[in-house]
Amino acid sequence: MSFKSRTGKIFSALTLTLSLLGAPIAQADTTLRIGNQGEPASLDPHFLSGDWENRIAGDLFMGLTTEDPEGNAIPGAAESWTVSDDGLVYTFKIRDHKWSDGQPVTAQDFEYAMRRILLPETAAEYASLLYIIKNGEELNTGKAKPEDLGVHALDDKTLEITLKGPAPFLISMLTHYTAFPVPKHIVEKYGKDWTKKEHIATNGPYKLVEWLPNTHVKVTKNEQFWDTANVKIDNVIFYPQEDAAALIKRMRAGEIDCIYKFPSGQIDWLRQNMPEETKIAPYLGTYYYPINTKRAPFTDKRIRQALSMAIDREIIMDKVLKTGELPAYSMVPPGTSNYKEPSYVTWKSMPMADRITKAKELMKEAGYGDGKNLKVQLRYNTDDNHKRIAIAVAQMWKKIGVETELFNSEVKVHYAELKQGNFEVARAGWVADYNDPQNFLFLLESTSKSLNYGNYDNPDYDKLMEEAYLESDLKKRAQIMGKAEAIAMEDAPIIPIYYYVSKNLVSTKIKGWKDAINDTHRTRWLSIEN
Repeated sequence: MSFKSRTGKIFSALTLTLSLLGAPIAQADTTLRIGNQGEPASLDPHFLSGDWENRIAGDLFMGLTTEDPEGNAIPGAAESWTVSDDGLVYTFKIRDHKWSDGQPVTAQDFEYAMRRILLPETAAEYASLLYIIKNGEELNTGKAKPEDLGVHALDDKTLEITLKGPAPFLISMLTHYTAFPVPKHIVEKYGKDWTKKEHIATNGPYKLVEWLPNTHVKVTKNEQFWDTANVKIDNVIFYPQEDAAALIKRMRAGEIDCIYKFPSGQIDWLRQNMPEETKIAPYLGTYYYPINTKRAPFTDKRIRQALSMAIDREIIMDKVLKTGELPAYSMVPPGTSNYKEPSYVTWKSMPMADRITKAKELMKEAGYGDGKNLKVQLRYNTDDNHKRIAIAVAQMWKKIGVETELFNSEVKVHYAELKQGNFEVARAGWVADYNDPQNFLFLLESTSKSLNYGNYDNPDYDKLMEEAYLESDLKKRAQIMGKAEAIAMEDAPIIPIYYYVSKNLVSTKIKGWKDAINDTHRTRWLSIEN
């Protein structure tokens, strides 16, 4: 018998003996493989804008607050905080923890990060989310200095944030990647290259192993994370593949453990063949079509209104999606916190036949009809659902004399074009970063820059939203935002299509997955049972 054979038998016998005696046996590393359906634009939290990027960033970094398994805000990098009587000053105590390179995470890292994302030269697309901070907008528009921002490190472990007005959503908002810290000592040393594998340091439960563009992003457990002892999954691989049907095949072959946003067209097959893996839950988000209000003829409100009225949302829900979505007639979804009810379009209850008649009248008033058709390019990013909805919408628009050209591109390119205003009508979606109507309505503020895809600009709307920022009475605040939403729904810079439900496929071996209103499922709460 060879030495190799003898040692193999000895090891097998020893393993059996130890198991019988109850001794622990080392387990192989666990790896979670995610069909993420999107290539990240960056790993720098200041240059992200999509939920597919949020899944990666949320494993690598942790803000002052973070999400529990159900998506609720809980203490994160801050172990506690206090709030002044007027609700304008929050004082956070930073917990003792380190960056993945062993350097302490300090209040100065948060101060540096929030100043950095708001600097005009950073050109962060999501900076306006932090405008609630005192002098946030002023810094972002070059009217204030970094030291004027209402974020100050009082010492290494104490961070003070001063707001320009009461913000009942602040603790929830701070879970978002715009409020994540960045390692000041590394960013200042390496500049834009700080996120490269050989440089990057993170304070979340995972750290970067490799990023092969258009192939995968791999992260591994961060031994410096303050709660690493309770992180059960060792590695996570995010695959950017956007072909959901191909991902489902890979999942059935055992190559993928979780797929975000399966196509609704697969629902009947999934319910028959993968019922335990199919997860559908309420989701605080709106699927909509922004319209480029700066490009003729869409500068005409009547055309925008007609395009919206002609879409039969109920048919899309019942015949195209079939997964429990609700037809949308507002930007803010029903059930959003701190809001009584959305301000719906005035024609919400109008019968469909009457809506078509009215839409034709509006088109005629705008100079179309009698053989003169409006030609529209409708853009959407690669996804079976988006394609099927776009085809249905194009058929509906035919009824009011609109000829539609469909244009498809991958998600990264699609959103880049939207942010540059290179579109006429396009598909977009928004999922709440925090449960408050302001997180939907700020998208239509003229100051929201690249997130206000259609370049909507109404001074009355902006003024009301500014009033809402400063109002401390929640009832009055809701009324003010309701008036603002009513103005926007009348102006029709967007076409709401439906309110989301989350649609994910989750392997039965993944434990700890819970329904979350924001569809955020951080890996630190999950485990794998093989």
